[in-house]
Amino acid sequence: MGIELRHLRCFLAIAEEGNLTRAAARLHLTQPAVSRTLAALERHLGARLVDRTTHRFALTPEGRAFHDRAAAAVAAFDAAADPELLRRRPLRLGHAWSAFGPYTTPLLRRWQHAHPDTPLELLRIDDRTAGLTRGEVDAALLRGPVDTPGLATVELVSELRVAALPADSPLAARPTLSLADLADETAVLNPVSGTTTLGLWPPDSRPSSTLTVGNTDDWLTAIAAGRGIGVSAASTAEMHPHPGVVYRPLPDAPPVPVLLAWRDASPHPAIPALAELARAIARES
Repeated sequence: MGIELRHLRCFLAIAEEGNLTRAAARLHLTQPAVSRTLAALERHLGARLVDRTTHRFALTPEGRAFHDRAAAAVAAFDAAADPELLRRRPLRLGHAWSAFGPYTTPLLRRWQHAHPDTPLELLRIDDRTAGLTRGEVDAALLRGPVDTPGLATVELVSELRVAALPADSPLAARPTLSLADLADETAVLNPVSGTTTLGLWPPDSRPSSTLTVGNTDDWLTAIAAGRGIGVSAASTAEMHPHPGVVYRPLPDAPPVPVLLAWRDASPHPAIPALAELARAIARES
């Protein structure tokens, strides 16, 4: 047989009442029906769950272990089937490195005020889609073009690019830089979640070498250590300050689009409201 929810509810009632008669009354069943359900459950599990004799009624060690799992399973089912909890389920928003840049805090504050029943959870996940394709989040703030199948996107804003330099680099003394100024440097690239590749530079003036890292923290550490330079969106300068790194504008580099993305087949019902609020905040600034 297969275990059904009724078997778990029956066992929990027996365990909590400590008596078959009281458990039957609680479940609005007859005592023989409760006994048969318990016996069927024990046969399926191949273990005795309740020590029941004339003078004793208690959970066996196997019964105590199964009780915790059964209680968790029933609670999870009840939560999944609760329409009120469904309306209030959190909106998990992934990002790989800079969230919504300078608009992150206003977005979180205004969402909490406007949608108190739908918590907005911001999660950093070092992945090109910030955990979206793996189902770890409901939506994600992404930068650069997204061509992953099954995802829908809307552009929220675009960001200028900046160069990230070691604080003691001679280039750090300049107020602005061009891509050509970086051609003789080693480019620190993050292919996991970054938006910069050698294709950003013209073919005849690309950096002579590259250093590959796996996340923003390692990217910053490599630049601060003087191992190379980086190019990123302007929000990186605000969201990831580092004492060993200075940022300078790159006016000749194309801007980076900031996108809100979600799985087209199963969107969270609050995504349209999130997109509307995010675009409103960006327009106001």
